[in-house]
Amino acid sequence: MPTGPDPEAALLVSACLLGVPCNHRGEANASPAVVALGRTRRLVPVCPETMGGLPTPREPAEQRGDGSVVTEAGRDVTAAFARGADAVVALASAIEATEAVLKARSPSCGCDGVYDGTFTRTLRAGQGVAAVALIAAGVTVCSEEDVAGGPR
Repeated sequence: MPTGPDPEAALLVSACLLGVPCNHRGEANASPAVVALGRTRRLVPVCPETMGGLPTPREPAEQRGDGSVVTEAGRDVTAAFARGADAVVALASAIEATEAVLKARSPSCGCDGVYDGTFTRTLRAGQGVAAVALIAAGVTVCSEEDVAGGPR
C-alpha cells in the first residue's frame, strides 16, 4: 500500500487501473480506490505491455514457470514484456518514483501471483515481469487489491 501523502512524490500506477483502455481486451480495469490516490499523490500511469511494443487489444498472455511469457496461441512475447519492464524501470528512475500500484495477476504487473501459463485461470506464486524489475530497482510494489482492501 502506498505510504506517504507527499503530493510531490510520484506514484507509478498501472494505466488500466486509472481507466485507460489498455488491457489485453482493449478495456480498462478502473479502480476507484486507486483513482482516489490522486487526491494526495502525483499518479503516473504506465502500461508495461504497450510500452514494450504490444498492441491494444492483444492476445491474452501468461507467464510460464520458467519466466517466459506466451500468448494463448503459443507466441513467445517475452522480449516485449522485458522491453516494457525496462521502460517502466527507466521511467521510475527518471521521476524518482519509489512506489507503484500495479494490476493484480497480470503477467507484467502481478505482484502477489500470476496465471501459470496454462490459460486455465490457475494462479501460481510469483510476480509479473515489470513487477520483478521494479522490485529489483528498489521500488515498492502493491496491487489495487492492497489499496482497496480486496481479495488476496
